[in-house]
Amino acid sequence: CLMCCVGVFTEAALLKFGVLCNGYSGNVKRRCDSYGCGNYGARRGGHLHKGLDIKCSDGSTVYAPFDGKLNGQARPYGNGNLIDDGVNLSGKGLCVKLFYMKPFNYRGNVKKGDKIGNLLPMQKVYSGITSHIHVQMCDKSDPTPYL
Repeated sequence: CLMCCVGVFTEAALLKFGVLCNGYSGNVKRRCDSYGCGNYGARRGGHLHKGLDIKCSDGSTVYAPFDGKLNGQARPYGNGNLIDDGVNLSGKGLCVKLFYMKPFNYRGNVKKGDKIGNLLPMQKVYSGITSHIHVQMCDKSDPTPYL
């Protein structure tokens, strides 16, 4: 029964993320630069890139990609460098981590398009990289279909 199967799809299957970064009218994927490529599954030394990089200028406002709840800090490196910050966001059946941003808050409810933080100074850590927000699903699956 086709109608029965339609109910199996979750909100997450139909969700498209809103714009993540001020200064862009859409989510522009980071291409390759001297530090590697920003697509999901790109080779990074001995491992694969488990997120998707979306272009964003250092210091730019970062927006909530969907309605949800901020669930605490997400640190990509755990070394305390200038860009070792981010936030865990869940809602609409999804869980994502947004890295390289300084959140205004680590907890609380947000609506799609709310200002949630600013991009950290990537150029001070990786001079010449294409500055970006790293979007990583909590289960490390491919976030590309949502962007």
